[in-house]
Amino acid sequence: MENFALIFVAIFLGYVMGRMGAFSAEAPLILNKFILYISAPALVLLQIPKLTLSLEVLIPVFLAWSVMSISAVAIFFLSRFFAFSKEVTGSLMLVAVLGNSSYLGIPIVSAYFGNEALGYVLMYDQLGTFIALSTYGTFVSIYYASAKEIHMRLLLLKIISFPPFLALFVALFLMGTVFPPIIESVLVSLSSTIIPLALVAVGLGLRFKLPKEEILPFSVALVVKLIFAPIIAIALCAIFGWNSLAANVSIMEAAMAPMITAAAVASMAGLAPRLSSAIVGYGIILSLGTTWVVHYLIT
Repeated sequence: MENFALIFVAIFLGYVMGRMGAFSAEAPLILNKFILYISAPALVLLQIPKLTLSLEVLIPVFLAWSVMSISAVAIFFLSRFFAFSKEVTGSLMLVAVLGNSSYLGIPIVSAYFGNEALGYVLMYDQLGTFIALSTYGTFVSIYYASAKEIHMRLLLLKIISFPPFLALFVALFLMGTVFPPIIESVLVSLSSTIIPLALVAVGLGLRFKLPKEEILPFSVALVVKLIFAPIIAIALCAIFGWNSLAANVSIMEAAMAPMITAAAVASMAGLAPRLSSAIVGYGIILSLGTTWVVHYLIT
């Protein structure tokens, strides 16, 4: 219950502070950079070594890529069916496919399953969503925004230089390692900042404006992200007979709201920035209810 209180209060405070102009326009970026370079790597180093390398660890990775791939195909054909513009299609290919598996995933999964589930969250996020953002997201933003050539060397460099990914690379070699108390204490303190800072940043960046002409693509995006995606995950778990903490966490991760960073990428690429922001803003609020429904169905 305390975690849900934190989610609502932090997002609300961030939204109010943003509307009051108490922080600069760069505040969400600054908070996200702190999370990116300090909080997230600390959390990765703290949680990943506690996992045991097994099929359970790979379940989140498999489900992450399966859900994103099927969702991307669905968005592609739905966009063609409804004759969405290239700009709108590019936006939906980002925000309706990539989920907020870290910033919202961590506090929500922690609230439902406890901190012991965070290792699976990080596997889903770092080996699934993050790599998809850096590869698929980059490709989509370039392809739908212009005809620029994609330089694979720069793409690879972006992936391997991402701080949480570097931390994951190190953490995988430390699996089974027990840190000295002083190191663990430092990692706990630094990683504990990720949830309040992330939620305040979410609140600061919320936008609720929704032009009437964008209601259809808006609806398509949220139906695919909040309903279709977790159904895919549930179906795959049923097919393979997976009924474990790793599987349940992965299903919850698939049900998360659209990724804030994906909306930022869409906006920077000129892919329907107004629509992208609206999908993320409303998606975050609606996901607090839809994730409860998903949790109810799988437990």
